Amino acid sequence: MSRSDCGTVVAICISAEKGTVKRSVPRAELKTDHGIVGDAHAGRWPRQVSLLPKESIDRMREIMSELDDGDFAENIVTAGVNFTAVKVGDRYQLGEKILLEVTQIGKECHNSCAIKQTVGDCIMPREGVFCRVLRGGRLQTGDPLRKQRS
Repeated sequence: MSRSDCGTVVAICISAEKGTVKRSVPRAELKTDHGIVGDAHAGRWPRQVSLLPKESIDRMREIMSELDDGDFAENIVTAGVNFTAVKVGDRYQLGEKILLEVTQIGKECHNSCAIKQTVGDCIMPREGVFCRVLRGGRLQTGDPLRKQRS
């Protein structure tokens, strides 16, 4: 396993409504085949949880230094994992128990979505990774993130 297959959860973000920025929380409960308890994107659909690399957010912070975690409506901000080679079907373990399966890479952005209006650009359509929860559990910032071997 390469170094780019292991990383850390640096932020967990939730919101009550879809299409809005999310607020950072120190910990969350992920429910199997549902997503993050209390998040608007949770439910029985393929995009239960979204991941976005801190490295991508940091590039945007060079343009807008006031960006906060959750401003791109991402659920989990990661550090150290290279998602450029990720494929649908790849699996990631978060913490000791949680298992996610990649269902989509990027997404079509809504015309003039709130995030794009606020931030000026939305990197989620290009760099976001969407997953469903295969096995739930408790997640907190600082937990490890590891790609599972195929």
